[in-house]
Amino acid sequence: MRETQTGTEELVMVVHGPEAFDSGDAARMIAAVHPERVVVAGVMGRTAAEESGIRCEYAGLLPSRVIPGIEGRVFMLNRGKTAESGRIFGGIVASRLGERGMLHVECSNGCIYCWNRESDDLSDYLASATGYPVLQVQTGEVTNTNIREIRGCIPGEAVFVDGIVIGRARDTKVVLTQENGRIVPLSGLIPKIHGLEKIHRRGCLDVTKAWCKSGPVRRADPVTSKQRRDEGLVVYIDHCGHELYSRLDDRTCGVVSVGDDTTAVCGHIGAHLGLPVLGVVDGDGDDVVGPRFAPGSVILHVLEGRDDDLGLEIRDKISDSPVKWMEFVKDIISFLGPRVSVEIPGHHD
Repeated sequence: MRETQTGTEELVMVVHGPEAFDSGDAARMIAAVHPERVVVAGVMGRTAAEESGIRCEYAGLLPSRVIPGIEGRVFMLNRGKTAESGRIFGGIVASRLGERGMLHVECSNGCIYCWNRESDDLSDYLASATGYPVLQVQTGEVTNTNIREIRGCIPGEAVFVDGIVIGRARDTKVVLTQENGRIVPLSGLIPKIHGLEKIHRRGCLDVTKAWCKSGPVRRADPVTSKQRRDEGLVVYIDHCGHELYSRLDDRTCGVVSVGDDTTAVCGHIGAHLGLPVLGVVDGDGDDVVGPRFAPGSVILHVLEGRDDDLGLEIRDKISDSPVKWMEFVKDIISFLGPRVSVEIPGHHD
């Protein structure tokens, strides 16, 4: 193991989100501090990391769940959409780590936050390597365990809970609570009733621990790959695009995605991986990511009923055996008939 200024313990950089890769922050930090391991937290961060060519490990979990399982000296790298939102995010992660504390390098404002801990040789090393100042900060006390605040919002942008858009921000802070198992917006949100209904149908959600965010899931466009295979298994994703990576394997030839925002996310990841998408949409999308799709993708616009209902009908048509992708798509279009209109989305190199 290489010895660095931080000692002989393994140095691990946990990167949150795609922006750190798309902006070049991750590459610059690796060149400056030479971590032995780079671990990617989140979903869209993986897409950006793979496109960057940086050698990484992919956890597919929130940073607060990744960091406790790492041995060695660890810090989190993040680029918030604003300096305020970046600091707020770091505070949320640190509050879930308890007495452990956290070192957080925030690239939006060039600061190193020592959350709930004293500065030490690691923070000094990071400061020396980057030129960033070190700030000691504390997380706030939670006064109401049934309240969830999503701070650092930009009015007008989409607000997510567990990957589902529940409305648009009307203020810089959205406040949610939970009553009889249902999420109830208290302030700062223009609610999307259909999204709140989807969350409720899932059941067993604790809003104080759920994955919440606001804004686009990624600003950069993916690099579109050619279709990787024309025959294999079909994966079904219903209003949970953030689960796509965990559902894929080498046998996958395409994805059925239900919901406008889910189709956008699956299309984005699919374009990167060369996986076509058969998307079922009803026109209530929130522009969470730019429209990009792999060759072979088809969008079905629902003319009768809801995308949820037609999605369930399609799910029942998905075989456990390999299929030819375009034959499968043609069969679904024929089955749905006049209940949908068909769009062949353009793809981008």
